[in-house]
Amino acid sequence: MTPLSATPAIPLSNASYPDRIAFMVELAERLHIYGTTAQRLEGALLSVAERLRLECEPWVSPTALILSFSDPQRLAGASDVTRVIRLPPGDTDLHRLAETDRIAEALIAGDMDLAAAFEAMNALDHPSRWQDRTMEVFAFGLVAAAVGGLLRLPWLDIAVAGFNGVLIGLLAQLAASRPRLREASDALLAMVATIIAVLVSSFIAPLNQNTVIIASLIVLLPGLSLTNAMNELTSQHLVSGTARLAGALTTVLKLALGTVIALYIAQMVGLEPAVRAWRPQPDWVEWVALVAASLAFAVLFRSRMRDYPLVMLAAASGYLISRFGGLAWGSPAGIFLAALVMTAAGNAYARWLHRPGAIVRVPGIILLLPGSASLRGLMDVIQQQDMGVGQQGLLTVMNILLAVVAGLLFGNLLLPTRQNL
Repeated sequence: MTPLSATPAIPLSNASYPDRIAFMVELAERLHIYGTTAQRLEGALLSVAERLRLECEPWVSPTALILSFSDPQRLAGASDVTRVIRLPPGDTDLHRLAETDRIAEALIAGDMDLAAAFEAMNALDHPSRWQDRTMEVFAFGLVAAAVGGLLRLPWLDIAVAGFNGVLIGLLAQLAASRPRLREASDALLAMVATIIAVLVSSFIAPLNQNTVIIASLIVLLPGLSLTNAMNELTSQHLVSGTARLAGALTTVLKLALGTVIALYIAQMVGLEPAVRAWRPQPDWVEWVALVAASLAFAVLFRSRMRDYPLVMLAAASGYLISRFGGLAWGSPAGIFLAALVMTAAGNAYARWLHRPGAIVRVPGIILLLPGSASLRGLMDVIQQQDMGVGQQGLLTVMNILLAVVAGLLFGNLLLPTRQNL
């Protein structure tokens, strides 16, 4: 991150031009890393720049930032500064996003000087504890098993999905520290999950094979990226939206590739998995699974412990609105209504409690997203070699995406937020 050029405490009113730029660059990097979309990141930067008495022209993509600054009190062109920053795609971190927003607000309000703001931001970079990493690994398994419960799969299917989820979480932690594995990690993890499902269905008992595989991979599916990409495209952030969409589709392709390779290997060695379509669970299993999934996403989104109840309530509310709205008016209408309500609720939370609306909005739509539908459609095309099946899957994904994006757009129109995060 960008260091502060001046060591003594500097009030915002007396901060130098380079120090104000340094703070803007630091803020931009952090908001990007913590998963902020292009239109919200640019809006936040423009708002902060105005309050810092800077002219800023930001350009945001999923892997880079270009920030051009000038001092409005100087002649045009006399103080122009451009920073080009290469960054990896961001990942949702609700706790650090909220802390970064709090630090920026405190600085602008005069409750914190620049040196203290940089110190507070740098304090967010502490390495994760082994307890946090362990919780994330088990959250992978919990959300996979919970998705199986929401789909009312048999107990064996739920157990296999949960076991695969824990194993995927552990392998993902190992791959994160090994750059050579990172590019192929999605395909490798899909291979592992598929091989385990095939072995169980071949030697122990039949499974809802494709559904178990998808539930196992649920955390790796790019449903949120697909939605963010469409949201950016509708907001006229064409470069960022196109790049994010390409990245999400590539992730789906890698997961499908790993799955298909594993199935071909099983066929070559003579395994004959027994496949069934059976959803025997009673209603209470779905309710327990919803609570478990909400808790798992609170962990995976790295929420602060005190925000767990709110994040869990948002995730459960989005699912329930979608479910009961879908029963009343059809699935697309239910998804649209859930996205609309959760976006407006997130904006209300930001407006009245002065914290990022993403704490409500992101978990509120997570169980609505089309990642699983996109992978299932691609797997069906490859397995059945039938483009008609693929077209049906594509229509399903598009219907979900359009309903979610429409809900996001009209939710922002129904209740505009006080800020962009």
